[in-house]
Formats: sequence, structure tokens, C-alpha cells
Amino acid sequence: MESESRVSIYQRFGVESIINACGSVTRLGGAPMPEEVLEAFRQASEVSVSLEQLQAAASRKIAEHTGTEAGLVTSGAAGALTLGAAAVLARHDLRRMEQLPHCDGFPHEFIIAREQRSGYDHAVRASGARLVEVGFNEIVSNAGVRRTEPWEYAAAINEQTAGIVYVHAANSQPALSEVIKVARQRGIPVLVDAAGEVPPRSNLKAIAATGADLIAFSGGKAIRGPQSTGLLCGKRELISSAALQLLDMDDHGQLWDPPADLIDLTMFDGIPRHGIGRALKVSKEEIIALLTALELFSSGAYDAQNQEYRRWLEQIAGELEQANVNAAWSLVIPECSERWPLLEIQIEEDKVGTAFDVCRKLREGTPVVYVGHARLHEGLLSVNPLCLRSDQVSLLAQRLCELLK
Repeated sequence: MESESRVSIYQRFGVESIINACGSVTRLGGAPMPEEVLEAFRQASEVSVSLEQLQAAASRKIAEHTGTEAGLVTSGAAGALTLGAAAVLARHDLRRMEQLPHCDGFPHEFIIAREQRSGYDHAVRASGARLVEVGFNEIVSNAGVRRTEPWEYAAAINEQTAGIVYVHAANSQPALSEVIKVARQRGIPVLVDAAGEVPPRSNLKAIAATGADLIAFSGGKAIRGPQSTGLLCGKRELISSAALQLLDMDDHGQLWDPPADLIDLTMFDGIPRHGIGRALKVSKEEIIALLTALELFSSGAYDAQNQEYRRWLEQIAGELEQANVNAAWSLVIPECSERWPLLEIQIEEDKVGTAFDVCRKLREGTPVVYVGHARLHEGLLSVNPLCLRSDQVSLLAQRLCELLK
């Protein structure tokens, strides 16, 4: 069972803890932070520092790990996308910064492939950007074999185009390099949503190496920093604009002296007001914790845990076998050794009810269990071990056995 300290902090406020077999999803609080990260957070809370100086130090460290010119710690990948879009829209024009999200009088359209639209792009639209869709995904709509093509991006560029948004995934089409080639020919920047694109950790540099102007990563998933953090990295000029629109601007102009490698004062006159990113602030503790987590992730410190995760899943599979449940299961081992395995459970819906029924009962029982639900319509549950603890493995197996007999 869970230790008293783990349970009591939530029960004190009338909230029950859960067994999270769903993974690092935001709605369940993200990935667990390693002890080193928690300790860094605690130590950072004990003293005050200049956030401008701290973000400048973070910029150097992020640049080192990503191979980019500069970086910024943001409020999640969503915050990175909003700030990245705002940087493209305003650059170092103080009037535009003050005006956002209202973009009357200057280019504010971002081109995006229709098949890459999702609820997450609200973060881009929050900056004031207007998304212009191009292409089709005829394979998914069962109407052909083609997907979005480079010429469609080029054909959509006009005097109102501010940039391109590209959602990075292993199967994204066209290739990012092809989209960047189009953007370079027309002199517009590319903002890449790579929120969940690590591991592999090589993507930290590989995506930037394509020439993308700005890339957004989540800090609270595989990197295992605070769930509320993210990374924005890329061209120094754009990171400078994003920082200006994030940081607290309540200072006297004659006293304000931000680090030159984060904010280039020669690019504008005066001191801006609070920007659109003021509501997206991150604390000194979050910045230090994320930088600590980034160092651990980049060093491969998490890789050894994947073998332990595999043993946990094999234990669950063994208990399902012993209980002779009405289901079949398989252990999914990723080709990339940096990724953790998953356990997929195909239930016999004619005997135990639908996968939706089973998922609901897991959430309603004791202890409360959340499993992966992306493929419930196929009768399939998945167990992601990232957020499990060793003392929860048998409890999880017990709940599954009870409902699948």
C-alpha cells in the first residue's frame, strides 16, 4: 500500500490518490520527478534570484542540449507554442507586443497542414495568430493515397503570412526538411510542435538541425521535469522576443539591464509593458528543476528503469495468466531502447463487457486505476508503467484480474 505521507497530503484536501497506468498525461499530473529534480526544486525555493539572469543561464544550457542558438523555460509545451507564435508575430516591435492578441495591421497568418490540426493548436491561436489550413489526408478519409505536399504550403503564402506551424511526429508528411525549404525560399519562420517527441533524446538536436526556427518540447513528460514546464529553443532573435513577452517588465527603464545574450537591447527602444506571456510565467524553482531533469535525461540516466518497467509488466501478465482471465495480452517492446515497454490487453467483450465498461469500473473501484484508453473502441486496454511504483504493481494486477474474470 501507499505510504502514509503519500496518501495523507491529498486526503488532507479530500482527494484520493490513484494508480496511474496511463502515463505522463497532464490530466493525471504528468511523469514522476526524480529525487534529484525534487531536491533541486527545494533548494531553488530557499533563495531569490533575478529571473532574467536565471532564464539567460537556462538559455545557455538549453542551447547546449539542443544545438540551437538560445532557449527559454516555458509553462509547458503549450506555453512554448504561444510564446513562439507571439515572437514570430511581434519580433522586437514594442507596439505589436502591446497589441497582441490583436493583429490588425500586420501579418498574422500561420500555415498548417489540415491533418496536423488538433485542440492543442489553440496555444498558437491564443497569441492572436490565424491558422490557414493546407492539404488533405486522403488516406484517412478513404478518398485516395495522398497527404499534404510541399507545394501546398508554398501556394498559401501571401502578404499576411507570418510563419508556418509544423506538428512533428515520426510519420508527419511532408518531411520537416521539405517544409523548411519552402519557408526559406519565402523568408518565413517555422515553429515546430515537438511536445512529445523525446525520447529518443537525439531528437533534441535532430529536429533543430533541420533548420527549424523555433521548437517546443514538453518538460514534464519523458524529461521528467515539473509537469507545468516546457522548452522553447531556436533562433536567438526569436527567443529574445519570447523572453520579453514572458518576463516581468515592472522596472525602471534606466535601471533595466537584462543579460545581452538573452535580450539584445540594440534591437528596440524603450522597455515593453507586460507581454501576452505574463500569464504564462514560470517560477525559479521550476526553471532549476527542469534544467536538472534535462541534464539527467540527456545523460541517459533514465534508461536503466526501462528494464524494471518490463519486469513489472511481465509480473502483471503473469498474474493475468494465473487468473485465467477473459483476455489476451502482449508486451510491446519499442525498437528504441530509450522508450519504455507497454502491456496491451485485448479483452473478450462478450464475456466481461466492453472495454469502456472495464475502464469505467477501474476508475470507480478501490484503489482507483486509470489505464490507457486510446484504443478502447478496439476492445484494448494498455498499461503504461512510467508513473507506476513498485508497490502498486500487484494492486493493479489484482484489479485487472477481478474485472476480467
